[in-house]
Amino acid sequence: RESATLTRDVLEQHFNDLKGTLKKLLDERLMSLLQEVDAIEQESIKPLDECQKLIEHGVSTADDLLRDGESAVHGDVGQQNEKLCSFTKKALHIQLDSLPEVPSLVDVPCLSAQLDDCLLTILKNQIFRHGTVASHPPVQLEEFVEKPGGILVRWCKVDDDFIPQDYRLQYRKGTATHFEDVYVGSETEFIVLHIDPNVDYQFRVCARGDGRQEWSPWSVPQIGRTTLVPHEWTTGLEGYSLSSRRNIALRNDSQSCGVLYSKAPTYFCGQTLTFRQVLSGIETVGQPDRRDSLGVCVEQQNGYDSLQRDKAVCISTNGAVFVNGKEMTNQLPAVTSGSTVTFDMEVVQLGPSSNEGGNFKLRVTISSNNREVVFDWVLDQCCVSLYFGCSFSYPGWKVLVF
Repeated sequence: RESATLTRDVLEQHFNDLKGTLKKLLDERLMSLLQEVDAIEQESIKPLDECQKLIEHGVSTADDLLRDGESAVHGDVGQQNEKLCSFTKKALHIQLDSLPEVPSLVDVPCLSAQLDDCLLTILKNQIFRHGTVASHPPVQLEEFVEKPGGILVRWCKVDDDFIPQDYRLQYRKGTATHFEDVYVGSETEFIVLHIDPNVDYQFRVCARGDGRQEWSPWSVPQIGRTTLVPHEWTTGLEGYSLSSRRNIALRNDSQSCGVLYSKAPTYFCGQTLTFRQVLSGIETVGQPDRRDSLGVCVEQQNGYDSLQRDKAVCISTNGAVFVNGKEMTNQLPAVTSGSTVTFDMEVVQLGPSSNEGGNFKLRVTISSNNREVVFDWVLDQCCVSLYFGCSFSYPGWKVLVF
């Protein structure tokens, strides 16, 4: 009933808007045609008016002369010769046998309006095909996965006959009135960032069929939320400049070096931690150095210039993988502009004593440019939340974390 009521409101609003727009367009067209009639009338009537004035002036002059002749004929005998002489002189100076050039009837404009009734037929056919009512949208939201400061939204096609070309995802915060576009593309999932923790967001998705311009009906709106606080870099390290949300770190041109850590141990096992190298103002990444690295660690340790140390796993910008400061034989592609590096970890239970200070093992998967390495990271303490960090020796590196 709610969707039916909303659909009625949308239809009524749309067709009322159409009526208003059509009336405005028809009024504008009528005004344009009337102005055209006025312009033709004013342009064409001017020479005819001038011709009429000349004819009327000639007729008036002839009437005056005729009255003078009648007066001369019927006047006193003494004045008759004088009047006849005056009449004769006036008659000689007036050309009564000439008229201005009068245009022929076929040359005079004759205004008319041509109105083609086929417009009504065309409009009728278009109007009868305008708009559809769908009982089931072709795509629906499928899953929400909590991310630190974000939500991974997945959707799927539910109409087997529908061939999608693009998807369009929108969201709105809490009780906001308007939805905002957050993704348009061919993928069936998207991570929505800048989400406030413990706040409800409404999501909806639609699709555009192959070769079509119009979008399909929206899916049923669903609520998603995250309880995970966003990842943030720690502030105050001289060699790095941070974005307003503190999720992007830029290696500046300061001579100071060191490891930039996260504000808190916000990476939990079972999640995916993503580093993305984004373009800086110089449109290229900084010069690489063998000590450069991205990774996670058990605790912050100041005094190091790299994450290639004990109690940390990381990948260097040349693709080398380090575990507790030791380089592995497996290597990943180098980190370049636009590269995305992900860390996935899960706890591997070793026995009853694993949570009581004994050996603790995490299975780590590091992925970069469609390649990955998997290994076990052995620690001497139970640790399910970790810090993340980065270190770069030269300016120009700019890393987004989520």
